[in-house]
Amino acid sequence: MEPQQTLGLAHFLAQTDAVGKTLLVIMLLMSVITWYLIVTKTLVALTTRRRIRRFLGRFWNAPSLQAVATQLENDHPDEPFSQLTWHAIVAARHHQRHGTNKLDEAGSGADFITRAMRRVIDEETARFESGLTVLASIGSTAPFIGLFGTVWGVYHALVNIGMSGQGTLDKVAGPVGEALIMTALGLAVAIPAVLAYNFAVRSNRIVLAQLDSFAHDLYAFLTTGSHVNDVAAVVPVRPAAVAKSGA
Repeated sequence: MEPQQTLGLAHFLAQTDAVGKTLLVIMLLMSVITWYLIVTKTLVALTTRRRIRRFLGRFWNAPSLQAVATQLENDHPDEPFSQLTWHAIVAARHHQRHGTNKLDEAGSGADFITRAMRRVIDEETARFESGLTVLASIGSTAPFIGLFGTVWGVYHALVNIGMSGQGTLDKVAGPVGEALIMTALGLAVAIPAVLAYNFAVRSNRIVLAQLDSFAHDLYAFLTTGSHVNDVAAVVPVRPAAVAKSGA
């Protein structure tokens, strides 16, 4: 019974070779990266949502787009909705002042605003999706790395048992059971990564859908107003439901 009492993770680490230790280091790095992404993306998501609510409250309560533009000039945009608003207003101003001077400015003012807004949405989409590929890769590969470590450990355990000539159940079950630690570690790394990936994808989809809906309202305000720079001529900012009912 005394040899069995020494079995466990410490004994497995002491007995494993360079391949097994390398696999353990890889899974440890994967776990660190996963939890780093989970913590950072969660904090960023909470901060971004709070800023979005604050900006949308100011936006829908503003008397005009000119007031929103003035506010954004004083406060640098720090979340997707204010970024979209600021770039759309700048695009409208630029096209009104300079017209079509270059190929990327070709088309009507509405087309120019649409391209500017689309660029912002694409940039924000890419920013939201940063790190998700890493989470997906870890979630899909960690179990197989753990399984490979288990197979490698079982192979060496059986070789050692065969060389010692002791093939009884107690001599086989201990080393094989230790090798299963690698599979358990692989699952322990993969499960948080998969859950975090699914949560992040759903959260990003909701925010981007709201951003796309807001972009339609903002586009309508910009294209129906006369001049963004003229406070008296800028169409008053109203919620989408009010604007549509008024149309």
